[in-house]
Amino acid sequence: MTDRISRDRLYIDGVWAPSTSDGQIEVVNPTTELVMGEVPAGSAEDVDRCVVSARGAFREWSERPAAERAQLCERLADTFDLAQPRLADLVAREVGTALAIAQTMQTVPVSILLRQYAQVARTYLWDRTVANSVVVREPIGVVGAITPWNYPLGLAASKLAPALASGCTVVLKPSELAPLSVFALVDLIDEVGFPPGVVNLVSGYGDPVGTRLVEHPDVDMISFTGSVDVGRRVAAGAAGTIKRVSLELGGKSAAVFLPDADLEGAVPAALGQVLLNSGQTCLAWSRWLVPRSAQDAVVDLIKATLPAFQVGDPFGGAMVGPVISAAHRERLRAVIDGGIADGAHLVAGGSDHPEGLEGGYFIQPTVFSDVSNNSDLARQEAFGPVLSLIPYDNVDEAVTIANDSDFGLHGAVFGRDEERAVAVARRIRTGQVDINGLRFNPMAPFGGYRQSGNGRELGIEGFESFLETKAIQVS
Repeated sequence: MTDRISRDRLYIDGVWAPSTSDGQIEVVNPTTELVMGEVPAGSAEDVDRCVVSARGAFREWSERPAAERAQLCERLADTFDLAQPRLADLVAREVGTALAIAQTMQTVPVSILLRQYAQVARTYLWDRTVANSVVVREPIGVVGAITPWNYPLGLAASKLAPALASGCTVVLKPSELAPLSVFALVDLIDEVGFPPGVVNLVSGYGDPVGTRLVEHPDVDMISFTGSVDVGRRVAAGAAGTIKRVSLELGGKSAAVFLPDADLEGAVPAALGQVLLNSGQTCLAWSRWLVPRSAQDAVVDLIKATLPAFQVGDPFGGAMVGPVISAAHRERLRAVIDGGIADGAHLVAGGSDHPEGLEGGYFIQPTVFSDVSNNSDLARQEAFGPVLSLIPYDNVDEAVTIANDSDFGLHGAVFGRDEERAVAVARRIRTGQVDINGLRFNPMAPFGGYRQSGNGRELGIEGFESFLETKAIQVS
């Protein structure tokens, strides 16, 4: 797929409509550094049009039987499956994700989530009796869904699927860095035949589009995934109307290697997780806590494993593609150079171009050892292929280091004694913990402690985040 993709309309009230703004946002392929398409740079007035549409559609959609909403979600999943190869190619182009990853983790979760939340809607206990009260759960209303660029389809689905299945209507704003695949998803929504106004799409910059969506008095909830800095502004902007806000923000997740860990199995598995999507994954285990006596062995295993993670063209078999933009590449270079200046030991990589890749926004997978948990390298989210090894002397110290962070999104514990590993996981203050690298569960709640956000996505908890609670007292 090499043709330029020009999208000149927004999706409002069931039709593709011109923006009130004549501005455009160019979308750059991070592998080639060439413009691959453009979308409208929407306006605050466009947001207003979307919200009016969503508000007008809410009553009919929310009162439609849950089974009918579920059926439309399942029809969308079936339609998405047919388009999945084409959309995987598109994500690989606009994000730079390795094609093999785009064909699985970037796209497969979309239909999984649609089908799972369709089933939740069919079986959910919408009413329950408590003494002389009927406790009713009902959709919250109009949802402003603001999604990031790193997993544009999967993270859009993590909001759309439960919101639509629960009976909410949605105004969706994708990231301006990777909006094209979300436009393609909305093409499918239009094809399936959701009622006009149930889903609306507006593209544009955070200001004015994101700001107006967050502050709009007729938006009942904001579901945001992105950086901590923007999350703070979202929370502050929504406070004026006291609307519900769900924030899924950053992470600096710790992987704790216990003294009995199977290092030969754990290191390659954990390294693959760190480098997933070129390290641009909020749940990446970017801090490894390793027994001081095992740090050299871990370093040797990392050096032996890294060549398997080839850096290069996402369509050429490489497992690590570019990062999203020139600005992000420069920020990562500054992080790496800062780590060296602070005295961390550079094990692999560095801030120079990967050999043979002078074009494209590529960064070498970079590993530091002997990192202090008080350093910027250990405390600030890099959001790239940068790994810090932090030695510890006993398990209590490891838990203390893991919890000594502004973040608390994800984590891992590796150890042959699973019961002991679970006991350590229970002590870690974070939203999810994987034991020995077990696979991600899309129906388990996902979210963070502290500055990693509030609320939960996925699972029943993610569904209920789009619901209000009403108590009706009866005789």
